Amino acid sequence: MKQVSFSLIATDGMARRGRIDTPRGEIETPAFMPVGTVGTVKAMYPEQVRETGADILLGNTYHLMLRPGAERVAALGGLHTFMDWQRPILTDSGGFQVMSLSKLRKLNEQGVTFRSHIDGSAYELTPERSVNIQMLLDSDIIMQLDECIALPAERGEIQRAMELSLRWADRSKTAFGEQRNRALFGIVQGGDDAELRAKSAAGLKSIGFDGYSIGGLAVGEPQDVMFRVLSEITPELPTDRPRYLMGVGKPDDILGGIERGVDMFDCVHPTRAGRHGHAYTRFGVINLKNARHKDDPRPLDEASPNRNCRRFSRAYLHHLVRTEEILGAMILSQINLAYYQELVLGARAAIEAGEFTTYSEITRAAWAQGDIAPL
Repeated sequence: MKQVSFSLIATDGMARRGRIDTPRGEIETPAFMPVGTVGTVKAMYPEQVRETGADILLGNTYHLMLRPGAERVAALGGLHTFMDWQRPILTDSGGFQVMSLSKLRKLNEQGVTFRSHIDGSAYELTPERSVNIQMLLDSDIIMQLDECIALPAERGEIQRAMELSLRWADRSKTAFGEQRNRALFGIVQGGDDAELRAKSAAGLKSIGFDGYSIGGLAVGEPQDVMFRVLSEITPELPTDRPRYLMGVGKPDDILGGIERGVDMFDCVHPTRAGRHGHAYTRFGVINLKNARHKDDPRPLDEASPNRNCRRFSRAYLHHLVRTEEILGAMILSQINLAYYQELVLGARAAIEAGEFTTYSEITRAAWAQGDIAPL
């Protein structure tokens, strides 16, 4: 079977244009991965997600191990068959959700025990079990189990979590073994401390991974702190492996991450924003709950390559949002995911042309200009 590999096609400053080859298809980078937490990208059919330009989806280990259960998904043919998505899937390790959703949890060297946020039943998640669950799901890119803590935090606590994550990385690598048809990514921790981040990166490189993720950001720190950390840590990572910034973010976060050498992103934000009446276009975010749209016959963006941006009036979308119709969430989720894919597609072309700085300036200027003035 085809091996997972990464090719660096072009660079422009720190920005990178690449490609990840997997048995289930190519992933063009920079890439944005829509989040299919429990086996679905909310309010979207799988083929609609693909039509936006997405090459890969993210699935969530924590939620899928609770419902419907990893063993059940495996018995039903794996997550790709279960949700009818035949392209690559990356699964996170479940560690972040354990820390953020489970009020009753206990962490030790072995792993973490916790109670389900659904029914209170007890579970244990270890590095080995996390990798096993992701294999049962038939993930193409597997994440090591790590401990993610919110910022700001005391340096001693950041160091403790980083060192534990390194030990868990080693155990995750052992559990993963030698597999050519899927990849294992390590996760750089260390909070906002440059020295701890560098130590984490060095430790992960000594273990050896197929890709390197940057965790523990967008967890409470300001954007400028996140960008500083990225500027410091991406030069510490191998140039011949993909770099993945976990859980980020809004369009400006993604553009800033690309500027600092990140290849892969994921976030629930575009679909969540769509369900709450917000649309992302080249004019920035448009709040369709706002009453100024109720008599506006214009589309969101008549020049958009996305048909839904041209097809429906602002007045109609406002009506759907205000009446809480399901169709409103479906249309706006599609519009938002399509815009995110347009953003990274434009970044790829700009990097190849050596014009990424210009692309960033033009894109941000359009956001700053804002929505088209109302009638």
